Amino acid sequence: MIKYKVLNKNIFSKGKFKIIPIQFENRIDIMNWRNEQIHHLRQDKLLTIENQNIYFNTIIKDLFDQDQPNQILFSFLENDNLVGYGGLVHINWIDKNAEISFVLKTNITQKDFTNNWRNFLKLIENVAFEELNFKKIYTYAFDIRPQIYPIFEKSGYEREAELKNHCYVENEFKSVVIHSKINKKV
Repeated sequence: MIKYKVLNKNIFSKGKFKIIPIQFENRIDIMNWRNEQIHHLRQDKLLTIENQNIYFNTIIKDLFDQDQPNQILFSFLENDNLVGYGGLVHINWIDKNAEISFVLKTNITQKDFTNNWRNFLKLIENVAFEELNFKKIYTYAFDIRPQIYPIFEKSGYEREAELKNHCYVENEFKSVVIHSKINKKV
């Protein structure tokens, strides 16, 4: 398994859930999930196997050896089965903050959706707050899935901002809702 140079620890686990550095062999599942869920992602066209391979072989591959990568991505496993991927993106090393990105496999129940999100948040907080000593992590969500906000709030994230009519999604302008969590140890 390839490891991130910037991290002392590369595997984070809690019960049956685990995040490990993003795996090349997961690229096609990730591509399919992103294409199936394009409506709530900042992605403007469907991904192809060719451009997914290029992305993993150039952009992703280079992240592992950087002292300050702009993103740190993980494969998210439940009982060692891939159920999602995500990490810290748009990392600001000076201000010690990053956006949380997370995509789950497409066809899961609402109960699993909530449970997976809550467990992923706990694991990514370990990366951000314990491993990297960041001050703040935040979400950036198009306002088309309001069922996600209680998950953030029950996990200790505060609704910090709403960017009204900020993004053109599903043929209309939608707001973006931002939730954040502060590392009280910094």
